[in-house]
Amino acid sequence: MYADDETVRRILQDTGDTWAVVGLSDNRSRAAYGVAEVLQRFGKRVVPVHPKAEPVHGEQGYASLADIPFPVDVVDVFVNSDLAGGVADEAVAAGAEAVWFQLGVIDEQAYERTRAAGLAMVMDRCPAIEIPRLGPRG
Repeated sequence: MYADDETVRRILQDTGDTWAVVGLSDNRSRAAYGVAEVLQRFGKRVVPVHPKAEPVHGEQGYASLADIPFPVDVVDVFVNSDLAGGVADEAVAAGAEAVWFQLGVIDEQAYERTRAAGLAMVMDRCPAIEIPRLGPRG
């Protein structure tokens, strides 16, 4: 409902390989940890964004998107729906090309704002499910 397969495929294949994963910490029991591993396996650079700013999967962490000192292509959001809209707005401000809200993360107004700002957006889906389903490269 919040993204067609073509948008999903475009983000996964054509949007770039630097993904900021908001909510990623070194807690192995959290979904973000496993999804980040899958993204790395398929050639994505995963940048952890978490208040602790701890390194995860060999990448330096940052406390916020604004703290990342290099361009980010996709912002993958693992926060509660009530916080996700603010993260989407930060992604727009940071110059990201796309925003991806994970399964269960839904904010329809943020979806509309992000799309209106010209970014591709997927909501309520998981790239770790979509990559093998659609294929990582065309």
